[in-house]
Amino acid sequence: MAKILVTGGCGYIGSHTIVDLIENGYDVISVDNNSRSNPNVLLGVEQITGKKVKNYKVDLCNFDDTFAIFQENVDITGIIHFAAYKAVGESVENPLMYFENNLVSLINLLKCVQEFHIPHFVFSSSCTVYGNPDEIPVTEKTQPKPAESPYGYTKQMSEQIINEFAKSSGTQNILLRYFNPAGAHPSAIIGEMPIGKPQNLVPAITQTAIGRIEKMYVYGNDYPTRDGSCLRDFIHVCDLANAHTLALKYLEEGRSNGLCEVFNLGSGNGVTVLEAIHAFEKESGIKLNYEIGARRAGDVVAIYANNDLAKKMLGWNPKFSLDDIMASAWKWELRLKADETVFTSQAGDLN
Repeated sequence: MAKILVTGGCGYIGSHTIVDLIENGYDVISVDNNSRSNPNVLLGVEQITGKKVKNYKVDLCNFDDTFAIFQENVDITGIIHFAAYKAVGESVENPLMYFENNLVSLINLLKCVQEFHIPHFVFSSSCTVYGNPDEIPVTEKTQPKPAESPYGYTKQMSEQIINEFAKSSGTQNILLRYFNPAGAHPSAIIGEMPIGKPQNLVPAITQTAIGRIEKMYVYGNDYPTRDGSCLRDFIHVCDLANAHTLALKYLEEGRSNGLCEVFNLGSGNGVTVLEAIHAFEKESGIKLNYEIGARRAGDVVAIYANNDLAKKMLGWNPKFSLDDIMASAWKWELRLKADETVFTSQAGDLN
């Protein structure tokens, strides 16, 4: 059984991916410093899969602590690297924190990949690398424009680092460019748990609907889109998780065409912020309290994916619709409301 290290394994996408990996026969360990996640999420993973997952509470910016994980687990055959700060607005306010955290952690990890000869590396990239594209949908061959935020630049730089590393190391790498992950596991045992104010649209919607947030803001209604709000591509987190498992299998089976390949992971459909709100209202029967606000720095105007390559090469087949996303996110929010003890011990300290 192949052993996979998942960084950021207690996070939103990381935890759902661990579930998918275990369900596909992988042995998984996690590293997560829990600065923006809750270690108890792994209890939910265990509840779903029946498997206990060990988490190393390590800050990947500390090389020695990171190196020690590999010394203890010499049988790691692949890495899926999620661990990063990811709030666009926060990155605009605090760029140095983003560059330091997201790039130093990656470099430390790649040093370990080199030292321990790890054959497969899957990186969590983002559609922010495309900036404000000239044409949509974007394909993997779409030329990236200047990023709209320091967060976007960290993803562009990370991709460049991995590309150059691939040429010298012999490790096979896949860069997965996510669009907008949303929704929750159908069991409602795990889901998105933003610490503090939600930075992503769907948890902002569900928290407003349940009364946790009094009012949500739509940032701008004067964009050149069909209703003036930003256009996004929402992909269910379980579909996204499955793509990581398929990416590893693709590398393991020797089907890769090069040392560093790129795949878009989106639904292939553009949805505006206002359309997403209306889809939730239809699904839940709740009228949302929202207000149109000013544009927000760092936001891309409109982007959605052409996902043909991932479907063709990885055999990826997204199963969940926008309605499924909203239904699962709402079911998860209701569960959090009903059981206030779900993952209540917030671990906010950095190692």
